[in-house]
Amino acid sequence: MKMIRDDFPILTVTENDKPLIYLDNAATTSKPLQVLRAVEAYYRHDNANPHRGVYELAARATKAHEDSRTKVAEFLNASPDEIIFTQNTTESLNLIAYSYGMEFLGEGDEIVLSVAEHHSNLVPWQRVAKRTGAKLVYLYPDSKGHLTEEELNQKITSRTRLVAVGHVSNVLGIEIPVSSIVRLAHQNGAVVVLDCAQSAPHMQVDVKRLDVDFAAFSGHKLYGPMGIGVLYGRKELLEKMPPFLTGGDMIGSVHEQNSTYAEVPRRFEAGTRNVGGEVGLAAAIDYLQSIGWENIKAHERELMTRALEGLAKIPHVTVYGDLSPDKRHGVISFNVEDVHPHDTATLLDADGITVRAGHHCAQPLMEYLKINACVRVSFAVYNTAEEVEAFLNSLRQVRRWMGFGSESTL
Repeated sequence: MKMIRDDFPILTVTENDKPLIYLDNAATTSKPLQVLRAVEAYYRHDNANPHRGVYELAARATKAHEDSRTKVAEFLNASPDEIIFTQNTTESLNLIAYSYGMEFLGEGDEIVLSVAEHHSNLVPWQRVAKRTGAKLVYLYPDSKGHLTEEELNQKITSRTRLVAVGHVSNVLGIEIPVSSIVRLAHQNGAVVVLDCAQSAPHMQVDVKRLDVDFAAFSGHKLYGPMGIGVLYGRKELLEKMPPFLTGGDMIGSVHEQNSTYAEVPRRFEAGTRNVGGEVGLAAAIDYLQSIGWENIKAHERELMTRALEGLAKIPHVTVYGDLSPDKRHGVISFNVEDVHPHDTATLLDADGITVRAGHHCAQPLMEYLKINACVRVSFAVYNTAEEVEAFLNSLRQVRRWMGFGSESTL
């Protein structure tokens, strides 16, 4: 991993006068030089407003914009006209909620969600339900964090019109049974919305193989820039949906009293686009593919194994969800007995180790787990076994630092 780490300039900085150990990758990943250079090159040489000017510079900006769309389409195994650029996963999910949910759901229809959803894939559907009279139905995981076939069969019924679920939980790191969910949903005439924010950085997301109707992810969790996101939608569904935002570049024609809309996907891309972000996302995809999914999975599995085995040996630590590294994708959440998660995170930060503490935008899941908050550690391609050991060594001292005495372990 030394060669990979050399690609990430931020990993050379210090945190509290200690070498930075960045373990908050589920929140956002660091950016490699290949992405930084691609963004800089666009702004240095090709910056113009796409789809506006007829001059050569504008043509290059338009090409950069559409080439990035093609790159993302290939990444997801979709058609370019099924790819919409947004700001992030949150905007993508809101687009579906407003342009599909508000239009095609009604009184008595049921929207099925997992209680483990990120707020971005929950709050929009609460608003849709209140506006349309639809009902929210929740899927609850078993003691290890898995959605069972029994739960799916009980909750996805002939009344279900839409299922919105996260591919991988941002708290538990566990992958949901997408094939079973899609099969049941489609049998009952429902569409499936898949939040891939936490899965796209760790595995290949093939929307055709998964057979989902909508999918969304963010560039910044995929080693790309902030401010760029993606929405995939089946073209036949997108063509039925009204625009989410209106304004420039998403119109066919505009008159004093009425307007017509552009074809998809431009119908959903109002205003000047974040082409620099799109170019950066395309570069991030190239970077990931140059490493290879199998190499990424093997490396992250090694880190997960080491971390989970280490955590199991530390007294007074509770890990949430399945303890098998084969069932996890880059995320572990835990608590230290008698220590507030924020205190744990602050003490780790004193050693230069960055982790997330809080409810992780998943308060219904926190309530289901009967906790208020937890600590989350999450891995990326540039993390090392040595960093995992440093994290575990620091965590072993947390209760002592908080005045609970030394731990008789290891």
